[in-house]
Amino acid sequence: TAEQRPLSIPAVRDRVVQAALKIVFEPVFEADMLGCSFGFRPKRSAHDALQVLVDECYRGRRWVVETDIADCFSAIPHEELIRAVEERVCDQSVLKLLRAILRAGVMEEGQVRRPVTGTAQGGVISPVLCNVYLHRLDRAWDDGDGVLVRYADDVTVMCWSRSQAERALARLTALLADLGLEPKASKTRIVHLEVGGDGLDFLGFHHRLVRSSGRVGKRPVTFLARWPADRAMQHARDRIRQLTLRSRLLLRPEVIVEDINRFLRGWAAYFRFGNSSRHFNKIRSYARMRMALVLRKRHRRSRGFGWSVVAFQSPDQLGLVTLSGIVVAPRPFRDWRGTPNARR
Repeated sequence: TAEQRPLSIPAVRDRVVQAALKIVFEPVFEADMLGCSFGFRPKRSAHDALQVLVDECYRGRRWVVETDIADCFSAIPHEELIRAVEERVCDQSVLKLLRAILRAGVMEEGQVRRPVTGTAQGGVISPVLCNVYLHRLDRAWDDGDGVLVRYADDVTVMCWSRSQAERALARLTALLADLGLEPKASKTRIVHLEVGGDGLDFLGFHHRLVRSSGRVGKRPVTFLARWPADRAMQHARDRIRQLTLRSRLLLRPEVIVEDINRFLRGWAAYFRFGNSSRHFNKIRSYARMRMALVLRKRHRRSRGFGWSVVAFQSPDQLGLVTLSGIVVAPRPFRDWRGTPNARR
């Protein structure tokens, strides 16, 4: 069964208050945040975190500890979080407001729970509070144990050897225990990146070490490739299926295509920064197939009729967005936009 997380969606008035508090908190704590943290921070993105994996793999760190923090948003102890905030904020009125936000609780099955741990997932200020608390992990980390990459509660450590990776996992587990947290057992493992070996999933991408076939006159190159993970591919298929259900047959095909294109543009905008061409072709082919089914059912004709309209009778395949030619392959020591990276 799919994992479910309780969401606390504040009322509009509460969201305004939390947004104001976020505006106050963010620049104060951003001054202390370290380079290993990428999630929910201004001018930092998931692709910046992914670039670190490419750079460190090129340097030779090919043993990876991958994990995420179990129930991070709901497990952070309130009192310890307040102490972390008090390291930079001493205004008692602000701290009192923060305590009130933390005590708001979550409604489950008509009952309001007010636990003594957790920041409400779905709250405007929760990602900032998560980073404030996990900053304790970041600053306690020793680079001698490997290169830490943290995106909110998703964590990887790039290491030189298996022994270093094992030490890194033990160190990470101990540091999280000190914070009242623990790694999620089902998502914790040590992966050796090698050609023909297993890869790892991180931030929606599957990462795997591959070796190019080598063009005439050029030597083969070993590099860390990435493409949409199986879960991301399934999400795309599920969304396209929802947009082409029988219940939407009364809509004009142009409207359905517009909805599919809107999703595909957003999905591809994230995954285009990888070796994703083959996977993009699969998703677009799936979208064509679903539109052919829509036309077949709408006109009560054969499957061949639907394919004929999509592939041949329509000059632009009903206007379905093309996903070819937009992929940007990652390169070591160049940021994900393709410009030189000063981290070299």
